[in-house]
Amino acid sequence: MSVPFPRFAVPRRWRARTLTALAALVVFLALIAPNLISRLTAPAGYLRIPVEGFLGVALMLVLPARARRITAGVLGAVLGVLTVIKIVDMGFFETLARPFDVILDWSLFDDAYDFLVESAGRAGALGALIAVALLALAVPALTTVCAIRVAGAVGRHRTASLRGALAAALAWLLCFLLGAQISPGVSVAARSTAMYAYDRVLAARDGLRDEREFTADVAVDPYRDMPADRLLAGLRGKDVIFAFVESYGRSAVQDPRMAPRVDAVLDAGTKQLRAAGYASRSAFLTSPTFGGGSWLAHSTFLSGVWISNQQRYRNLTSGDRLTLTSAFGKAGHETVSVMPGATRAWPEGSFYGYDRVWDSRNLGYRGPKFSWAPMPDQYTMSAFESREFARPGRGPLMAEIPLVSSHTPWAPIPHLVGWDEVGDGSVFAGIAAQAKKPGSVWKDPEAIRTEYRKSIEYSLGTLISWMSRYGGDDTVLVFLGDHQPSPIVVGDGASHDVPISLVAKDPAVLDRIAGWGWQDGLRPGPQAPVWRMDAFRDRFLGAFSAPPGTRVQAQARR
Repeated sequence: MSVPFPRFAVPRRWRARTLTALAALVVFLALIAPNLISRLTAPAGYLRIPVEGFLGVALMLVLPARARRITAGVLGAVLGVLTVIKIVDMGFFETLARPFDVILDWSLFDDAYDFLVESAGRAGALGALIAVALLALAVPALTTVCAIRVAGAVGRHRTASLRGALAAALAWLLCFLLGAQISPGVSVAARSTAMYAYDRVLAARDGLRDEREFTADVAVDPYRDMPADRLLAGLRGKDVIFAFVESYGRSAVQDPRMAPRVDAVLDAGTKQLRAAGYASRSAFLTSPTFGGGSWLAHSTFLSGVWISNQQRYRNLTSGDRLTLTSAFGKAGHETVSVMPGATRAWPEGSFYGYDRVWDSRNLGYRGPKFSWAPMPDQYTMSAFESREFARPGRGPLMAEIPLVSSHTPWAPIPHLVGWDEVGDGSVFAGIAAQAKKPGSVWKDPEAIRTEYRKSIEYSLGTLISWMSRYGGDDTVLVFLGDHQPSPIVVGDGASHDVPISLVAKDPAVLDRIAGWGWQDGLRPGPQAPVWRMDAFRDRFLGAFSAPPGTRVQAQARR
């Protein structure tokens, strides 16, 4: 008697096989997934043999059913977490030109959210945040379920699985020995996931070691105990302004897609300042960060210690390292910080040693925001002039002023108005209303590059104009970039270098840095000296402090 074939047996079996094949495909894609967007769309990158695949099959074959299921679930979850980290890496490489640090980089997500708010609005930013959270949960869940399903299929089809694993292992070994590559740097014999996980572990270990290295670095300070009468004696009676121009990188002055216009601003500024009696010298500094993390550059520059991650920054600001700010304070200057980008309390200000801190809450601005920037650079410099520089009866000043109009997303961008028109900033309302918005710019990389370049021109033009109008015989201006803009502007492989210029009217100031070899003018050329940013503090203090045994006389303000 024949048994009737079940009506739905064939479709059900094929559905099960299809689901198993899809599960295997998900695991395979997770194993070979890159952490760079540029490699994500390269079809050849998917024609690889992941060593973790056949090793995983071999492990499943030797485990009993219950242990196999548990192990597959754990490995699937780990694979999912690594895949999420790879996705985060893609964003970090696109903005900061480096991978995500799973130990130290969590604080940067606040800045990412702020950027989304300015670019897409609060609703869009919240939607993106929810989508990211769901993705972070869904990917590990998916890879876990798929790994368990694949492990079950391996247990049911042991002979076929063993043959497939052996064939894959032989093919992998042959490709590995022959060095077979699909494209330069992309081997057929893939071991990327295992190496990626290993690198993540090493990065965490290096983070712990780095804390010990930092402790040793910060303990070395040849200027910590220098007497006040010698410290910065060459700048007695001078007003010294350190201005950071956000995202002002080497590419702005040398990339042919942007440099002609930016260089024209610098060359015209050199002539304008020279006509007013000023001389200038320029070079490059290598920043510890790229695309963002301005506070790492600021702290490196001011402290003379390489601050390349958040852990170092926290350790630095909880210590008592002599900064340029505290050195000027010790030498008798009033020290102020003008922080237009700060929208809340800044406890690190006490570490740097500022007498007064001005920020977006007390600078009196009544105009519109310009995307991320709470106020235009021209208002920042105008407020500094009225509140500090022109204050009657003051002593010599040291000021740090980070200018933020060139902060991403580079739209809308203000333009210069007459200094007498700045007032409380209301004059900028019409400019903001007519300027381009981030949504219209961030659809095209070329448009992003153009607006970035314009923002740098505006910030540089603001500084040059302010110095020409308000600077005096005893004014010394040092302005520099904090880091390069993101790779979407400068491409992959750009250096970490940023321009730096020193402007002064007193020839004695320029004489003290004659040995630096910096180039004349505001525009450093390709052969200009390059220092690490942490070298500046000691070079500056060495140039302007009096050597032992020197008799120092007080210099009256002119």
